[in-house]
Amino acid sequence: MTTAAGERVNLAFIGAIVAVATIGGFMFGYDSGVINGTQDGLERAFDLSKLGTGLNVGAILVGCAIGAFAAGRLADMIGRRTVMMIAALLFLVSAFAAGAAPSSIVFIVARVIGGFGVGAASVLSPVYISEVTPAGIRGRLSSVQQIMIIAGLTGAFVANYVLAHTAGGSTAPLWLGYPAWRWMFWMQAIPAAVYFLALTLIPESPRYLVAKGRDAEAEAIMARLFGAREAARKVAEIRASLAADHHRPRLSDLVDRASGRVRPLVWAGIGIAVFQQLVGINIVFYYGAVLWQSVGFSENDALLINILSGTLSILACLGTIAVIDRIGRKPLLLIGSAGMAVTLAAMAACFSTATLVDGSLRLSDGTGTIALVAANAYVVFFNGSWGPVMWVMLGEMFPNQIRGSALAVAGFAQWIANFAISVSFPALAAGIGLPVTYGFYAAAALVSFFFVRAMVTETRGRELEDMPG
Repeated sequence: MTTAAGERVNLAFIGAIVAVATIGGFMFGYDSGVINGTQDGLERAFDLSKLGTGLNVGAILVGCAIGAFAAGRLADMIGRRTVMMIAALLFLVSAFAAGAAPSSIVFIVARVIGGFGVGAASVLSPVYISEVTPAGIRGRLSSVQQIMIIAGLTGAFVANYVLAHTAGGSTAPLWLGYPAWRWMFWMQAIPAAVYFLALTLIPESPRYLVAKGRDAEAEAIMARLFGAREAARKVAEIRASLAADHHRPRLSDLVDRASGRVRPLVWAGIGIAVFQQLVGINIVFYYGAVLWQSVGFSENDALLINILSGTLSILACLGTIAVIDRIGRKPLLLIGSAGMAVTLAAMAACFSTATLVDGSLRLSDGTGTIALVAANAYVVFFNGSWGPVMWVMLGEMFPNQIRGSALAVAGFAQWIANFAISVSFPALAAGIGLPVTYGFYAAAALVSFFFVRAMVTETRGRELEDMPG
């Protein structure tokens, strides 16, 4: 691949940078998914009610919201890479503390700390990638973030399955006399340490360096990425885009000065972030084992279904990588919304036929198969569209001056929606039932279709300096 000036793009260096940055996505997925399969252990160890289980499962999401909000602003002050390194250290602290927690309160605090890291990684990995990659392949490289998120989720599912299988159950003792569910959390320390060490090998974002007046450093990094002539041109473009409205980035930049209203572009980003959660995807990832056990599958089979869902998710993301820079972001979002609405409605219909046997829901063999197929089709539609595309768009849709602030607000909204959906699920499933709960997710998917049509502007192939504000 060559630039407009005829210089070769250093794809090997760009690929290495993207590989390291997306370990943050892996940690995002692993830290989020490790809870799936530990609920029995948590309930027994801490004597939790259904609401208590929801709070322990959802605790990480409170930290995620705070971490996402703080990271966008903090990255504008001390740099993208520096904040990602702080996130890696938070992952380590959380892994050890959650596994050793003697009480629900300590566990919740440990998961909130991990959430700070997840929230930071969730917004900074895609924006960092978008700031160091060529426009023509930015969508494909940014989509790798979602693959790594799913790889992290799947890695957590596989580790949990192996640990539970080795011990004879998630609550059975494993090494050193500690139950398997505690080792599920301690295993997070391995990828967290790898993430921290790998971050020391990649450069800071050149766009951050220009914003800080460190043009020479930025140009040196750009030259390694795109060649000397292209580097000089890009640094000049970044400087010009910042000079048009140059001041220290602040939240008030999100408000249009002429109208006094929040910029429509910011509302679009918030909407994309929130709808990604309102369709209920994390119910599959956080509560998948519990859900499938509740309708008749064994714990062992339920954990295997999680692995199947994770594998299908990765394959769907690979499909997105192949087409996102050809057909664009908006068409993928529309296809995903339509597909999720249909498959979620099918799941709601299946659960409406469930019967109560010995206090647990049971589906007939035929209906259970349909529900399983619909659930995995839903996962495919999500991860072929909203999963990767939301992160791609948040990383590239905002102009340089407001990128950090807009990411802070959109990331905060995304995690608050995630928290609301995840914490409410156990109570909703037990109260109004699975059919109505999944019917709500289907309705949200349908509404998201019309939101995208009305509010989202295509960003395919545009340079970050050309994004309208």
